[in-house]
Amino acid sequence: MLTAVGGVFGVLLGAAVVWVIPAVWPSLPAHLSMFWVTFGFGSAAGVGLVFGIYPAWKAANLDPIESLRYE
Repeated sequence: MLTAVGGVFGVLLGAAVVWVIPAVWPSLPAHLSMFWVTFGFGSAAGVGLVFGIYPAWKAANLDPIESLRYE
């Protein structure tokens, strides 16, 4: 959920930058490609899933008695 929200905020921030650039500098063309929107959101969600699911999967496979013994 956090990575999806981060991805949405990143896409919105990128869209705001693309909207501001032509307003401030009319000679600079800027447009927002749907490919890069999808790529940015997908990479944010993918990184969050990989780095969230892998540690949770490793922790779920531990024996609770063994993991608590060393604390």
